[in-house]
Amino acid sequence: MARMGKEEVVGFLRDGGYVFDMVEHEAVFTMEGMEALGLPFGDEVVKNLFLRDDKKRNFYLVVMPEDKPANLKELRTRLETRPLRFASEEDLQQYLGLRGGAVSPFGVLNDEEAVVQVVFDEELKGYDGLGVHPNDNTATLHVKLADMMEIVESHGNSLCFVELSRPEE
Repeated sequence: MARMGKEEVVGFLRDGGYVFDMVEHEAVFTMEGMEALGLPFGDEVVKNLFLRDDKKRNFYLVVMPEDKPANLKELRTRLETRPLRFASEEDLQQYLGLRGGAVSPFGVLNDEEAVVQVVFDEELKGYDGLGVHPNDNTATLHVKLADMMEIVESHGNSLCFVELSRPEE
């Protein structure tokens, strides 16, 4: 099956009747680069971490507020899984058809066997939408959380919410 890139993701959303905003921009590879773009929904841009357990049995796409540090030990406890590590570029390509810098919940559309478990931070329930790449880091979409959840679940990937604490100020 052909991998879904930016054009395919946008077409998929339009065909599905999803409402979204899109801003095209130069390729960005870091959260600092994203902030520098000054997107109209910049405060709702999320970070996406592609993780695996130490035995490479479980893969997780963790979607969380961009300004919240990722505590892998806490995440492991919440998910009741083995120790977590960042997945390799090869795993990212194999399971989500993506490269570093373009990680997005839309990557599950390339996960033909629905292996990857999508984990949303509980805090995102307070967002109007999620600022995510359309499988390409030259654009950012603002998509409703409910729509993103529907897309993930209808594709067959499991989805859950976890409460991750913020470090004490």
